[in-house]
Amino acid sequence: MTAQPTADLTALDELASRPFHDADAPLRARMLSRLADTELSVALTGEPVGDRVELRIFPLETGPVALAFDAEDRLAGFLGGPVAYAAMPGRVLAGLLLTEGAGLLVNPGHRSEMLLDAAMLDWLQDALSAAPEQAEARLRLTAPAPATVEALAGALAERLGDMRGLIAGASLAGVAGLDGAGLGATGQGDAPASHLLLIQGADPDRQPAIAKALAEALAFLPPQPGGVDISFADTDAPAVALRFDLSLPEAPAQPPRPKGPPILR
Repeated sequence: MTAQPTADLTALDELASRPFHDADAPLRARMLSRLADTELSVALTGEPVGDRVELRIFPLETGPVALAFDAEDRLAGFLGGPVAYAAMPGRVLAGLLLTEGAGLLVNPGHRSEMLLDAAMLDWLQDALSAAPEQAEARLRLTAPAPATVEALAGALAERLGDMRGLIAGASLAGVAGLDGAGLGATGQGDAPASHLLLIQGADPDRQPAIAKALAEALAFLPPQPGGVDISFADTDAPAVALRFDLSLPEAPAQPPRPKGPPILR
């Protein structure tokens, strides 16, 4: 695969540190999650008529596919000239293709190239329809399991970073079972029975949308024993919880301005 100049990289390209079909499961899940939220330019058989579009389907040895890129000029360049297309989020396109029984070829020739068959698109739709389960009961919270932190922390930090300004804080905690499993003397005993993603400072009107977005993110990540619930609270998370840093990166310091007028030579 030919490397591209950095200036030409899209958000999908930057995420694809390895080719999609060679990537491990967590990276592939993150790429699919990003694809769902990316606006794609998909080739059509002709110009849209009102709100009706007809996808251009290409026959491949592996089965029929639609063709889409995450930039309009990439689509035109691949097909060698102007082409009728429609712009839509990946999640919408995946739903359309389910009715077609076709797969999707994304960004061929670029580092984020993906060939998704109909079965993969069906899985993607199931993941996107994941409904959040909010914890309501008073729970005994513990430190999260190290394996869960390793599996989830990086991807959750990235998704939560997109929510800066909508939430004030977020943390991941373990939940002790009814029999006390996972609850040691320091809150760091056996493995927790399940886990809880705690969100602080979210506007109540926005909580359903935030919970849905986080449930989708979790659906793309490796499943954890007992699952991961989502809860909104205004109280601080327990000290043993893993806290996510939502602070904005500091701007680089500006060099001090010289005092007095410049010296003319």
